[in-house]
Amino acid sequence: MDVNKVGVIGAGQMGNGIAHVMALAGFNVVLNDISQQALDSALSQVQQNLARQASRGKITEAEVEATMGRISTTLSLSDVAKTDLVIEAATERETVKQAIFEDLLPHLLPHTILTSNTSSISITRLASRTDRPERFMGFHFMNPVPVMQLVELIRGIATDEDTFQTCQAVVEKLGKTAASAEDFPAFIVNRILMPMINEAVYTLYEGVGSVRSIDESMKLGANHPMGPLELADFIGLDTCLAIMNVLHDGLADTKYRPCPLLTKYVEAGWLGRKTQRGFYDYRGEEPVPTR
Repeated sequence: MDVNKVGVIGAGQMGNGIAHVMALAGFNVVLNDISQQALDSALSQVQQNLARQASRGKITEAEVEATMGRISTTLSLSDVAKTDLVIEAATERETVKQAIFEDLLPHLLPHTILTSNTSSISITRLASRTDRPERFMGFHFMNPVPVMQLVELIRGIATDEDTFQTCQAVVEKLGKTAASAEDFPAFIVNRILMPMINEAVYTLYEGVGSVRSIDESMKLGANHPMGPLELADFIGLDTCLAIMNVLHDGLADTKYRPCPLLTKYVEAGWLGRKTQRGFYDYRGEEPVPTR
């Protein structure tokens, strides 16, 4: 199936990044959120990111203008439903995602493919609440979307081959690489990445190293571009905890037990960069470790 028009639900960091890369690749995009302020902020962010790409010579000013012209915004889910492909990028809570898909159903075109940008929730379970489980799959972008080259494509148990091939063709048109993953908790990237982050928090919790020594050790000793605690702050500690809980609940293995210190930071509202405090305090000119 040819995809020309894409609906994106959620105008946050992931949603605006997805709208950006889709529109830049030539797709017409309908971006939805429950807040007009969020939509306005998203358009402003896309404009800034495109301008940065243009200043580095990666795209032209004409491409910036054309890309912005392909993005429309709406507060109505029914507008998003009249597209070829819907990518849900709302909050990482299953009840929220289920409610969105249920509200979409009466307005969908017969051929519309539904996808979720979830980083850990069961695609099969989300698909089972819709009228088209065979045309439903996971479409998981990495953050930040314009920079990261990988997209995880996750088949639910009912996803058909045409749906997979259509989504794979979209990824190719974006100039990104698709990794096919089976529908098990946290898929591939987060199945490997989150336990590493959780183990780094345990290393801090048990006093084996400080925030700075743990991050420096992984950057200089394992050649990671960002230390695990710094990366956790970038992702959001609430997101890290949610994914660890999905792994722990879904696989019933104690090796996925979230570190109590990670839980404590989330309870404090210290969620990382987005709240200005996490394993680092970002309120000054330079990030300062909080432990």
